[in-house]
Amino acid sequence: MEARGPAIAYGKQKYTVEEYLEYENASEEKHEYYQGEIFAMSGNKLPHILVYSNVFGGLAHKLRGKSCKPFDSNARIPIPGNILFTYPDISIFCGEIESRNNDQINFLNPTALIEILSDSTRQYNRNEKFRLYRDIPSLREYILIEPEIILVDVYRLNGQGFWDLQQYTNLDEALELNSIGESISLADIYEGTKVLK
Repeated sequence: MEARGPAIAYGKQKYTVEEYLEYENASEEKHEYYQGEIFAMSGNKLPHILVYSNVFGGLAHKLRGKSCKPFDSNARIPIPGNILFTYPDISIFCGEIESRNNDQINFLNPTALIEILSDSTRQYNRNEKFRLYRDIPSLREYILIEPEIILVDVYRLNGQGFWDLQQYTNLDEALELNSIGESISLADIYEGTKVLK
């Protein structure tokens, strides 16, 4: 999902978490929340949708019957440490899923997060959002996928507490998701997109 900027038309400059959640639960659209501000989310273009469908469908198939499960962009992730509520394109949870105040709607403990990039989200997802995501104690991998060129970046938390980067740029490669013990080929990720034509 793409952030369209602060929702200043809603009549307030700053919202509490409780006000945001009340507003969001009544809204037909999704909004990101960060340190008191609400940001409307817009739809996605075809390359993003194709790559999303390929990745989510592949992961759902590979993880069927296993302890890890992929969630789509309806899963809201709160990060109490920096007061961000957001909707990653794909989040993967392993084991028992924890939610904020046991509300079954704000999920706290993703193992891996996947963002599919666009012109409007690229810098935010690569920099500020990654910085915010690193405050999630359970997070082990952060995957960034460019939908219009062959480029997948994977950040993995190593044993020393640092994030290592591995890049994939070849259709003959397979994206290794070490945190869940699975892989998905880049050819499958980009199936149906213009990069294969």
